[in-house]
Amino acid sequence: MLTETGTSPLATPGVWTAIRTILRHRLPAYLGVDRAIAYTVAGRVTQACGSIGNILLIVKTLTPAQQGYYYALWSLVALQSVFELGFSFVILQLAAHERAKIHILPNGTIEGSRSAHLRLASALQRSVRWYSSAALFMGATLLFGGARFLSIHQHAGDPDVWTGPLRATVLACVITFSIGPVLSFLEGCGQVTSVAKMRLVQSLASTAAAWTAMLAHHGLYAPAMVLFAQGCIAGILIASRRSLLVPLLRMNVGSDGIHWGREVWPFQWKIAVSWLCDYFILQLLTPILFAFRGPIEAGRMGVSLGIVTQLGAIMLVWMTTKAAPFGSLISRGSIPELDKLFFRTLRKSIMMFAACAAVLLCGVMAASHLTPKLSQRLMNWPVFLLLLLTAIGSHVIQSEAIYLRAHKCEPFLVQSILIAGSTVATVCVMAKLAGAFGAALAYFVVLGGFGVASATWIFVTKRAEWAQAR
Repeated sequence: MLTETGTSPLATPGVWTAIRTILRHRLPAYLGVDRAIAYTVAGRVTQACGSIGNILLIVKTLTPAQQGYYYALWSLVALQSVFELGFSFVILQLAAHERAKIHILPNGTIEGSRSAHLRLASALQRSVRWYSSAALFMGATLLFGGARFLSIHQHAGDPDVWTGPLRATVLACVITFSIGPVLSFLEGCGQVTSVAKMRLVQSLASTAAAWTAMLAHHGLYAPAMVLFAQGCIAGILIASRRSLLVPLLRMNVGSDGIHWGREVWPFQWKIAVSWLCDYFILQLLTPILFAFRGPIEAGRMGVSLGIVTQLGAIMLVWMTTKAAPFGSLISRGSIPELDKLFFRTLRKSIMMFAACAAVLLCGVMAASHLTPKLSQRLMNWPVFLLLLLTAIGSHVIQSEAIYLRAHKCEPFLVQSILIAGSTVATVCVMAKLAGAFGAALAYFVVLGGFGVASATWIFVTKRAEWAQAR
């Protein structure tokens, strides 16, 4: 349709201005997207696209048995969370609560409360010491424990194919693990956007590293290459913030720092136990299937679970980028603003998650007709549906946990232990009896059903209790 001047309505400057306004301002505002979310989502999408490429390269360059070893190595990488014990979140909240009382200038100079300045320094110093020691212990444990596990379940005809990749992966784990606390500290200091931008670059670099390893027919080294690339990029960011970090590391805090035993440990040990339980809840499907059903079925679950996990990580960005602001709002006593921000973010992230999950499920169903070879490396759509539903439930639980833990308390301790124990027991039984479908069904019933119900009850109860206390 043309106007009287013979031009299309879409050609007028006003229309294009309106479209740009919608795309640049109104749509991001409606979806709750700020710069930190945009960078982080871009990074996660890059990872997801990289994972798709990885899957295609795995099909092309790895045997089904090697695919099982590949995801077993990634399961070892995920064990970092066992040694990290949720300390990164503790560091982030410690920094966020103290940062609310000071002002950090662009050149790294800190103005404001002297007490908060000293407490901020002590938080960084303690975290660096803890992670340095834990990294060495983790490296030794993963090296010997991983070698033992893989040798016991070694696939016939593949002797020692995993030895070199295991050593390289463990070394890379030690490096990235040691860097972790500094990144969490920077986020707590209000540099969420900078860290998110760095993670985008990490995603690009790690994708390139993984594809290079695959194309060079050294696919089992891909996990190590990914971690090495991430460590290099994180090191560049940390070096650029040395004007802030170095003085804090050198500062003599004496007795004016954070009292760990009184202020942090009561929160930290509960977070540690809950974090450990989360690992068993979220990471053990592939190793359990590896043990009961062999590397081929474990590899199919690893690919499928990896896709679902990537989607869940993207959707959780809406909430994780708000963890530091949550802590600062609580420190200032701005609870109405906190609640408004949380519920708006939760609603938008769930809507996005449901829409993306529906599209992904349709793609999996279509894959069996369009790309049969690729489909054979994935779980069938009923298993995929159960994994997606469980992931949405896990998103709700993690969102509620971020809100409550921003108050520097951990009310999910008992619930995490019960859900983790029930998940491991039922998944082991069902995996042995009914394979991947049985494991996914047990996973959904325990975590997606009982887990969501119990976590929401704790969330509602605690908010009511704190409202009465105020």
